[in-house]
Amino acid sequence: MPPAISARGLRRTYGDVVAVDSLDLEVDAGEVYGFLGPNGAGKSTAVRMLCTLATMTAGTASVAGYDVVAQGDLVRLSIGVALQDAALDGKLTGRETLTLQGRYYGLAKPAINRRIDELAPLLEMGAIDRRVSTYSGGMKRRLDLAAALMHNPEVLFLDEPTTGLDPISRATVWEQIRRLNRELGMTIFLTTQYLEEADALTHRVGILNEGRLVAEGTPDELKRTVGSDVVVARVAGDPDTARQAVETVAGITSTEVYGNEVSAATGDGASVVSPVAVALAAAGVEVIELSIHPTTLDDVFLELTGARIEVEE
Repeated sequence: MPPAISARGLRRTYGDVVAVDSLDLEVDAGEVYGFLGPNGAGKSTAVRMLCTLATMTAGTASVAGYDVVAQGDLVRLSIGVALQDAALDGKLTGRETLTLQGRYYGLAKPAINRRIDELAPLLEMGAIDRRVSTYSGGMKRRLDLAAALMHNPEVLFLDEPTTGLDPISRATVWEQIRRLNRELGMTIFLTTQYLEEADALTHRVGILNEGRLVAEGTPDELKRTVGSDVVVARVAGDPDTARQAVETVAGITSTEVYGNEVSAATGDGASVVSPVAVALAAAGVEVIELSIHPTTLDDVFLELTGARIEVEE
């Protein structure tokens, strides 16, 4: 089966600014693929090119088997798109918005009504006949997602779909994404800055930084490249001195300094935490807190880029 999404050498520049730099990408049919990275990494630009909403400076891409440039109309018929900024008319009700979307795609009235009923779990049905202008930000994002699903697309693009949502709305969107993939086999391309979202929902993750794909794999595969555990020492003294002390401990595979914290990757956190404490004490470093936590995608990002993902709501 051909890939649902394929890109080779995808590049987008704005003057001297490189937003996406030589991106190679392949997403299998039925896969939930996550683009993880901070704001400004190029995630949204890549999505807009794959959705035919932005032209590429260089490279080639296909979605649902259609060339993004030569067969843009067929691409648009095959995909659903929910971008960061919901393009909703505040004068319409939720039901009118979904009905209009269905008519854009040539659905008959019975099919439209059936799809609205099927998408009900995403919406507060008491609000579906109210004007969109009365909706909260979370309701607007959920309505935008429902509109993207009206024609039951082959490939669904979600650009940071849960940014700014309350925990209940976020959980609702997560469950809907899982259901679409599990029950319908829908291919979902998800961009996010939430580490736990990428970990919980995706089969594979691509980590994007400054327009370049710096790592790709399943969440577990990526975490194993750093280590099974991370020992974090928050210190009051010089973090570079602390780092040098930690690096002398057997079993430590790599270290990073972030502010006043030293993160040390290791295969067995429980066995090295005491030696780390001894090494820091011997170096005269005052320790505020010493903790162990399993490797996260944030640790992977820190290892690859030297920075953490700072979430911006």
